[in-house]
Amino acid sequence: MDESIDAQIRAIEEYADKNSIQIVKVFIDRAKSATSANRPEFKNMIKYCEADETGISMAIVHKLDRFSRDKYDSAIYKRKLKLKGIRVVSVLEKLDDSPESLILESVIEGMGQYYSANLAREVAKGQKENALKALHNGGDAPLGYDVAFDKTYVINEEEAQSVRIIFDMYINGYSYSKIIDKLNDFGFLTKRKNKFGKNSLHGILSNEKYTGVYVFNKTQRKGVNGKRNGHKQKSEDEIIKIEGGMPQIIDKEVFRQAQEMMQKRKKAPGSHKATTLYLLTGLIKCGECGGYAMQGNKRKDKYGNDYISYRCGCRKQKRGCNNKEIKRDYLEEFVLTELEKHVLNDEAIPVLSKELNERLKTKSNDNHEMLSNLRNKLEKVNKEIENILNAIMNGIVNNMLKDKLDELEQIKLNLDLKIGERSIESNGVESVDITEDQIRSMFGQFKEFVLTRNLPECKKFISDYVKEVVVYKDHVEVIFNVVFSFVDNEVTHDLHITTRREKIK
Repeated sequence: MDESIDAQIRAIEEYADKNSIQIVKVFIDRAKSATSANRPEFKNMIKYCEADETGISMAIVHKLDRFSRDKYDSAIYKRKLKLKGIRVVSVLEKLDDSPESLILESVIEGMGQYYSANLAREVAKGQKENALKALHNGGDAPLGYDVAFDKTYVINEEEAQSVRIIFDMYINGYSYSKIIDKLNDFGFLTKRKNKFGKNSLHGILSNEKYTGVYVFNKTQRKGVNGKRNGHKQKSEDEIIKIEGGMPQIIDKEVFRQAQEMMQKRKKAPGSHKATTLYLLTGLIKCGECGGYAMQGNKRKDKYGNDYISYRCGCRKQKRGCNNKEIKRDYLEEFVLTELEKHVLNDEAIPVLSKELNERLKTKSNDNHEMLSNLRNKLEKVNKEIENILNAIMNGIVNNMLKDKLDELEQIKLNLDLKIGERSIESNGVESVDITEDQIRSMFGQFKEFVLTRNLPECKKFISDYVKEVVVYKDHVEVIFNVVFSFVDNEVTHDLHITTRREKIK
């Protein structure tokens, strides 16, 4: 909200005045979530700092979760700024360069991502309820459908004609290119008013909704890049399907024929099976060529013995990386030893427990303030709706008034949803009290695997504790990613904490 941004700017300016800091430039992303680094002004800020030659010493944010709620993005972009001698400073969180502050900073960033993920989970609950009623759940309706005021689907006959043409031509053996040419000749466009492409045809041909079956929760969640892979599906038991939940455009037999033809045209993917265990597969990156993945490698040494290592994937592609390969056993032992020393120990538990509960309390207060603001807005919107209805009852009727009423009704629906989400989140936060025993219990099983060096079992859990390992020519960096799941009163609370260790030379 703009007023929230104004308050943040005011707090930053007061902080700068108090500490004799000169602000040289302000970057503002309005109505953008901090869950991703894909924000125009955030990117401009990073570029500005990287290109600066005037000696910028710090980037000031109101709170650390305004910089990023994604632990990976936060680590990457803080490192970019650090290489330029620029540190990220929070107005509200007083942190220095001490080891304790490093832990607390990672906790704060982890809590930001936790609340973002938790809110997404509560929104998903509301979407599931809508799905069980076969109601629209946001986003664009499929081509051929419109969304009625009550959020049910109705057929858009003009668009439905293009859908029927696509299916009819496809099951009669026409290629994507021929179908696209025909659609263009008729002047048909996609839902977003673009010309058709092969990807849009694939999405239509594989969409079971056209047979009258309401489908929800079919595709996987967004990945670390913030994008959703529409071709990667969840298991059938996770998908909600309601027969007759949508008006039918395509006959079921036609749809079945289309699916059979798509399967015949699909190439069978190759398969590869690793015969050597690599504990850090998918976690290890080369620090000398921009984070390129390092791969497991097995060869014979000059004595004829197996030499197993990790080496940069650029070498295999002959792209000239000069980073040395590193022996597998040495690196994996180093990472497990670091886990023992810095994560799987009793000394960190009291600090984590205390800080987590303090952050939960702060978040609860923030939620109450947000709820109050949302309810005040809803009250104003209800008043405006009441005024328009009174005007209509008094005989004042025109299109402008009707459009305004529709707009206010949509705002009211959105506010009701947000209030519901915040209320659920607030109740969940207030019921949580994270104890040291809970943290210690979560460490228990994996700690035993690490201490006994049970590598096959460690591999099953390692990504819950290690975010990534970056190998440079002269040192290694390990970024820990500790995942907790606490259950209290039948509510699961997932918390992610990232701890960046000092460089190990």
